[in-house]
Amino acid sequence: DSVRSNQLIGYGVVVGLPGTGDDSLEYATAAMRGITSRMGMALPPGVNPALKNAAAVMITANLPAFVRPGQRLDITVSAIGKAKSLRGGTLLMTPLMGADGAIYAMAQGNVVVGGLGAEGNDGSHVIVNIPTVGRIAGGASVERDVANDLMTSGDTRFLLTEADITTAQRVAQAIAAAMPGIDASPADAGSVLIRHLPTGADRIAMLSRIENLSVQPGDPPARVIVNARTGTVVINGAVRIAPTAITHGSLTISVQETPRVRQPAPLSNGETIVEPSSAIGVEAQRAPMVAFKGANLSDIINALNRMQVTPADLVAILEALKQAGALRADLVIL
Repeated sequence: DSVRSNQLIGYGVVVGLPGTGDDSLEYATAAMRGITSRMGMALPPGVNPALKNAAAVMITANLPAFVRPGQRLDITVSAIGKAKSLRGGTLLMTPLMGADGAIYAMAQGNVVVGGLGAEGNDGSHVIVNIPTVGRIAGGASVERDVANDLMTSGDTRFLLTEADITTAQRVAQAIAAAMPGIDASPADAGSVLIRHLPTGADRIAMLSRIENLSVQPGDPPARVIVNARTGTVVINGAVRIAPTAITHGSLTISVQETPRVRQPAPLSNGETIVEPSSAIGVEAQRAPMVAFKGANLSDIINALNRMQVTPADLVAILEALKQAGALRADLVIL
């Protein structure tokens, strides 16, 4: 309900695969039996169909607001078994259900796959992109619409994409300035409540005017995002650093093994032995200290570039600045 999108999901079978489908998969076998029974053909008891040319799949789709029966939806088809590729397959008619268990669309069509895979007899294989996931443009037909209360409710609530008190206040002020007779106020940080809107065509016209108002969103909070797995660091323009000094150097420890062979004296009863010999070296790289005096984003970037820090070093510096209380921002580690 309301004016929003809804998620749909379904379980079906893709057929017509060139030997890249599932193999001895019980739920795929059950699905094939169900499909053949609906077609009026009953498989003999104890006989399982060959599934190399079929694959069990999950179908997902997004049902937008205001869609009506007969409109088409794009769907995503994903293998759930051991199928190697869905390329060249056809999805058989599959119902798509919402969270309430009701059927809202029917899906069917030829699967378009952007990946491919090849396999040799010796076990070697090459996979490009993801061949077990495909899409069907307009592959589902809407069979039931979702009721919404846009035209009947007395109040209307606008949801913000990014929750922010300042943005919500500015949206309410912009609505009141453009349409003095409208009662608009921030309900919370993520929504604006508009009361006592007219009904019918006047409501649509007024909502259209509200939708096209230009509002400057509030400044985002100071935040530093660090992806520790990839070394990616993103710093927004609101980040500030209190007066501080930073130095960051690297310590290199090297261990070199040069074993020596020792021979016994001639005509002696000694044995040839290998004597280990290790050389350990420690080298500390000298790094200059950089001073920050209430730096902004450009100052931070320039200073870090002068220090020639790697992404891993940058993460360590940011964590140390946060611990020291000098980083005026939220540090988010992904």
